[in-house]
Amino acid sequence: MQIKLAVVILNWNGRSMLQRFLPSVVTCSSLPGVKVIVADNHSDDDSLEILSKQFPEVDVIQLEQNYGFADGYNRSLKQIEAEYYLLLNSDVEVTPGWLEPLIGYMDIHPEIAACQPKLLGYGEKENAGKDIFEYAGACGGFLDKYGYPFCRGRIMNVVEEDKGQYDTVCSLFWATGAALMVRSSDYWSAGGLDGRFFAHMEEIDFCWRLRSRGRGIVCIPQSKVYHVGGGTLNKENPRKAYLNFRNNLLMLYKNLPENELRRVMTIRCLLDYLAAFSFLLKGERKTFKAVFRARRDFKLVKDSFKHDRKENLNAAVSGSIPERFDGSLLWNYYVKGKNTFNKLFNL
Repeated sequence: MQIKLAVVILNWNGRSMLQRFLPSVVTCSSLPGVKVIVADNHSDDDSLEILSKQFPEVDVIQLEQNYGFADGYNRSLKQIEAEYYLLLNSDVEVTPGWLEPLIGYMDIHPEIAACQPKLLGYGEKENAGKDIFEYAGACGGFLDKYGYPFCRGRIMNVVEEDKGQYDTVCSLFWATGAALMVRSSDYWSAGGLDGRFFAHMEEIDFCWRLRSRGRGIVCIPQSKVYHVGGGTLNKENPRKAYLNFRNNLLMLYKNLPENELRRVMTIRCLLDYLAAFSFLLKGERKTFKAVFRARRDFKLVKDSFKHDRKENLNAAVSGSIPERFDGSLLWNYYVKGKNTFNKLFNL
């Protein structure tokens, strides 16, 4: 049977996550032409043994080393022939009927390259229910003028309760890598995820390339999943801060139109140092140092991305992307008090 949709879970030492969440994926993904695949990023726990014994119906791809999120997916997807890929984090619980809205929408909208479901938090924290949007995905991603990502349902650290306020299909700047469905043809024509990012910001960089090429991205909230988040690195981890800051700068350098590059990067320099000293004032010395390392390493590797920048700008059909917010998220949040998506866009 030809694979219409490959649901691909990238695993690294995620034995407990697989045992906990893979059953819902297997149960709720039993449609004709849908295949669940686990790509193992050279785990040294007993993940492979667990898969063999408890999930014999799941195909397994074994990678020879840990390539990180971005290149781990690239190397795995090259081994899969399918019309659609769905990149799914191992800490996601899916719900019955989650795939039908995604497949149905993509089948009748050829102009759409990628989509995501509604992401709600798994509700693990005390007094947290499953009606709160998930921080990193919510109902779809957007980007401000200076490279700060936010979501329909999450502005900075303010995460909204899901009351159905974002239950319409909506065009996005980026779809979350926690549950990203994409046409295989679009995935490869845009170059896939940038393996040099290793992890973090890679899906936003990828989606920027899709949108620049005139391809659409949407959230389809009729599909709903629950995401734990921070399964590998939590938000407070200095390594995560380093990757987020470095990769965000690389993303901006790769994709910003020529007439914006100098101004945006100058302002980001000031904002990054301001962020670094705010970490220091909070006693987070390791994160303070991580921001400086990120900026140093960005400068060291920037020249190796010149070809990518030229290629992206040449492939762009328009310098303006409607879902890129033409303003400062920080200014609107801290000065104007706009702490929800609807307030930000005056909806």
